[in-house]
Amino acid sequence: MSARRKYLIAALIALLWGAAMLAAFWWFEARYLRTFEGERAELFSGDALRLPAELQGPGPVRFVHFWDPGCPCNVGNQQHLQELLQRFAGQPVDFYEVRKPGSKGRLPQPLAALKPLDGLIGAEQLPASPAVGIWDQSGELVYIGPYSEGAVCSSDNSFVEPILDAVLAGRKVRATHSLAVACFCDWQQ
Repeated sequence: MSARRKYLIAALIALLWGAAMLAAFWWFEARYLRTFEGERAELFSGDALRLPAELQGPGPVRFVHFWDPGCPCNVGNQQHLQELLQRFAGQPVDFYEVRKPGSKGRLPQPLAALKPLDGLIGAEQLPASPAVGIWDQSGELVYIGPYSEGAVCSSDNSFVEPILDAVLAGRKVRATHSLAVACFCDWQQ
């Protein structure tokens, strides 16, 4: 086989690989990255969210992770959630999880510390997951919305760490209506 033919085959393989990567990226973006501000505006609103009676009132900060086992966007935020568990270990923060109604599945072992939470009033009205709700030490909802903005979430682009830090420092926070562009799956199906 001539050198020219080898280069041609290598270039063709590289071109096919590049096209496959672009198609995969487009599929991911088109399916899971949606704007909340476009034609179909969505709003995370905490007006109807209430903790179960046994968790209401004064206590530690309550961090509630809303997730759908069938949503591929969870994979992107599980590492971030694990980092949050490690960072806020030993601080007065209790971590809970609410699984999408009607779904089945478990969080991976590193996230087993999240306590299942049933009976969260108003959770059925969330527009999308993964999402997070944070209640302060007085039991007031201070944040509801996505972990971050963009296709992936990490400590670099997160909304959550600054809010937790502010609440733990005793500062007043109120971010119960959030608009964002993020990787999410519909919660109400």
